[in-house]
Amino acid sequence: MAQLILLFTVFLCAIVTTPLAERIHLPQPVLMTLLGIVLALLPFVPNVHIEPDLILPLVLPPLIYASAQRSTARYYLQNARVILLLAVALVLVTTAAVAGAMHWITPALPVAAAVALGAMISPPDPIAAGAVAQSVGLPRRLLGILETEGLFNDVTALVVYALAVDAVVTGQFSTLHAALRLLLSAVLALVFGVGIGWLSGKVIAMLSDATLQVGLSLLVPFAAYVLADQLHGSGVLAVLVCALWINDRAVGADDVSFRLVGSAFWDVVELLISGMAFGLIGLEWSSVLHEVGSSWPSMIGDAALVIVVVVGVRFLWLLPGSWFAAWLDRRLGRREDVTPLGWRESVVLWWAGMRGVASVALALAIPFTGHDGKPFPLRYEIVFIAFSVVIFTLVVQGLTLPLVVRWLHLGRDEDAEDHEERRLWYRASRAGLVRLKEMATHEELPDELVDRLKQRQVDRLARSRPDIYDEQQREEWKQRVRAFKTLRRVESEMLAASREEMQVARMEPGADPELVDRVIRQLDLRSER
Repeated sequence: MAQLILLFTVFLCAIVTTPLAERIHLPQPVLMTLLGIVLALLPFVPNVHIEPDLILPLVLPPLIYASAQRSTARYYLQNARVILLLAVALVLVTTAAVAGAMHWITPALPVAAAVALGAMISPPDPIAAGAVAQSVGLPRRLLGILETEGLFNDVTALVVYALAVDAVVTGQFSTLHAALRLLLSAVLALVFGVGIGWLSGKVIAMLSDATLQVGLSLLVPFAAYVLADQLHGSGVLAVLVCALWINDRAVGADDVSFRLVGSAFWDVVELLISGMAFGLIGLEWSSVLHEVGSSWPSMIGDAALVIVVVVGVRFLWLLPGSWFAAWLDRRLGRREDVTPLGWRESVVLWWAGMRGVASVALALAIPFTGHDGKPFPLRYEIVFIAFSVVIFTLVVQGLTLPLVVRWLHLGRDEDAEDHEERRLWYRASRAGLVRLKEMATHEELPDELVDRLKQRQVDRLARSRPDIYDEQQREEWKQRVRAFKTLRRVESEMLAASREEMQVARMEPGADPELVDRVIRQLDLRSER
């Protein structure tokens, strides 16, 4: 019961800290991590106990699914170079650098165990980086790079981690086997992701109720992750592929209710689970210190060196990498909008490489003994160093990232985003006018109805592109806008009165609450429209 109360407390804190973080201008993941540390220090708060094998399957699938819904498969294909440079190559380079540093400072540590440490702390966390980056107002281009890197780097890191741990536990390792397993993991993830996405899309199409459709979407990421993971595929990649398939192919333009309900539902899921994950990091930090005991001061130097290696390798990789990418673009006569084109963008991407829940889950999942019954080499020191990297990158880099962004004068270009949004609205409005013209030609629509709908669509065009109209047309449009605002205000008051009346009807003797709620829901939808 104490564990359940603690879990609900963390969920409550995730909700409360969201507006608090905005008010005090702190990233919410950092605030939740600090709050978890504070809770862990209180004597009456029980030690958190979650099976390490359950952390990744419970946390990663819904978070990856929610993030992937905001993107497309084509977007990732266009950013294949970013994925290879950051999510694959940089993870491998960081893993090798950390393994080399650990083997140098602790020669008694087996190479495979050092590689396991490198793999668990090499991938930046997509949720932490995205949440912190959005809170400081980074340009959309850099947000895209961070999210792309974060969603794919776990694939590489998890496979390398599993191979390294198996090598320590069994005492056997084969380079060819490792390469084949990495390839097989990716292929199986693609197969299961597409298969489950296709099957889920068919079932979603059969379900006519948005509540049932969204309920199914909650089960899909867990099914994709567990099935792929049990058959030695990448569960993370399977969830990502499944989400992209459903979003790109299974959800049609007319699935309005599914999108509205699903969007609100997944916003809540992402808020609660991400808050729980970062709170868990703070709570587990106290447990790690307790397990290490009085020997933790002697490990601070090793942890500091590993932190320097992790942060330094990312810096040394990003700056030359961005320059090389820009040079290659010039030679090929092309320009990738998502490639960091200058040193300022590269510095921000470097400092935004925060570690998170995946690193914590992998650290806690290290077995205590091998197949021969011997203890896992220096397990407590590995866990302590991994947590130190996570805490440093989350708290220190997370708190100082806004300062770095302001110092570099690198903020979101709101004018460019507004211009692009207006351009999209213009395309949408033009498409509506074309469809209206087609229907007016083939159907006997009343002229009054056609003129009214055409005028409303023209007003939308004027709102998105006021520069294409002369002064008189713009003034007429402004008058219609004022009239429309008055109409909307009056209608809003009428709908509010209708809802209040239904609330009274709901409490009357003999009233059927379900029928009243149907009417209230329709009134709510009208207000939303």
